[in-house]
Amino acid sequence: MVAHQVLNVKWLNSLNTKNVVLASSSPRRKDILSQLGLKYTVVPSTFPETLDKSLFNHPSDYVKENALQKALEVYERLKAEGKTPDLVIGADTVVAHGPRILEKPASVEGAIDMLASLSGSTHMVYTGVTLIAPSAEGADKPPRILTDVEGTEVKFQTVSRELIEAYVATKEPMDKAGAYGYQTTGSILVKGINGCSWNVIGLPASKVFFMLEEFTSEK
Repeated sequence: MVAHQVLNVKWLNSLNTKNVVLASSSPRRKDILSQLGLKYTVVPSTFPETLDKSLFNHPSDYVKENALQKALEVYERLKAEGKTPDLVIGADTVVAHGPRILEKPASVEGAIDMLASLSGSTHMVYTGVTLIAPSAEGADKPPRILTDVEGTEVKFQTVSRELIEAYVATKEPMDKAGAYGYQTTGSILVKGINGCSWNVIGLPASKVFFMLEEFTSEK
């Protein structure tokens, strides 16, 4: 395992003495947080992600709400167990192709259809991020919450049916929003990116870092 250099900044040093929880089991998010130098434990959220997409005006609103609900579920569960964390980090990523929101494919056929629809076109990747911490006035008060979203434009190559089926056969697309993994074999499908590449992987590193800095200085 590669050791990551930790920046010697006061707020990060202080945060690394606290009980920080990542409400996600995503290996990509875990790796990105580790690269930021953050120490944390993982408690995956059990939020069902069944929000009605039609109730949201924009995919960014939908993904922000999902991130909020994921973080809240973990925060409230740990609090009820008498293990109130100092900070919970929640995140959710979706691919938006026009008005259509693409999450993880439910089947091989679904993955093939998603990739075929993205072929030769431009889409957006949105990641919502939520930070939750106990109120400075006490754990019985509503928690402090900071939520934001990052959007990245992705241009796909024109991809043949043969290549799509070969890629889906690797099983890599099945646990990824939009049915592709930019950090692995799926990168060959991407012609170009406008914005944060970490966001396409699953967590916008720079945005999260500065959200953490803002959040820890607001106490």
